[in-house]
Amino acid sequence: MSHHPFTTFSKANRRLILLLIAGHLLWSGAIFGLWSTGRLIEAAVPWWSGGFIALQLYAAAQLLLPALLLHPEERTRGFYLFWGITLALSIWLINQLTPVGDWQPLLTVIKSGLLLLVATVTGAALARYVHHLWEIVPICIVMTLADFASWLYGPTAGFTREIKQYYLAPEGPPPFIDMVLIKLAFPGPVGLAPVFGISDWIMVVFFAIVARRHGINDNLVGAHGETLAQQGRIGRYLPVSVVALFVATVLAQATGLFIPALPLIALIMLLWYAARYLLMRRRA
Repeated sequence: MSHHPFTTFSKANRRLILLLIAGHLLWSGAIFGLWSTGRLIEAAVPWWSGGFIALQLYAAAQLLLPALLLHPEERTRGFYLFWGITLALSIWLINQLTPVGDWQPLLTVIKSGLLLLVATVTGAALARYVHHLWEIVPICIVMTLADFASWLYGPTAGFTREIKQYYLAPEGPPPFIDMVLIKLAFPGPVGLAPVFGISDWIMVVFFAIVARRHGINDNLVGAHGETLAQQGRIGRYLPVSVVALFVATVLAQATGLFIPALPLIALIMLLWYAARYLLMRRRA
């Protein structure tokens, strides 16, 4: 069987990839605008922060619509290795830029947009290998155990201390792990701050596309995401996985503790699928 070159995509996928790139650039611009607006708020009450996070995640959810229409193409391991290295290098290179003044926030939101884009294509690539819906159960269990183990005994614990110390008292260059943390805008003096990691968004995209591939409507505010994407209807897509990430981030903000998002996302997804299954059996 012949395979396409690493940089060749079908016409439909090429158009969708361009839409993804343009959409993430627009999202970065919107976050920059929200950051600028947030600076006008001197003393923000807690619910303001929750509202800012909800707005930005809801906007990010609309960026998933083109990804739902991506067509699987036969690829080799070399293709994934090439693009994995290329995307990782792009993240590393953009973090080598050190602008000053008002350019720093602009670069920060562009970095966050790039991380979301990389996470989206990665999650879409991973989702194609889930052939049966029940396979997400062991995935969720393994993901939860691994993340908790890393949080309690592994590198995540050390990364958490480094990030917390740096953002409480910034001094010197940011920790290495900071380059894969997605920053969102907050009202008041907080400005732009890390909210979740690239791996969290990878799994958000993964669950959304797995649901689409198996004909399940995970949109909490309307029709199937695939239908909305085909019709070009933006602003009415809110998958369960995005809500799960929102719950995890708000819980962390409310408690002031670092709470791993992946286990909570996995738990909410399992509960949602279980409730959906029980509801279908009751109707049958």
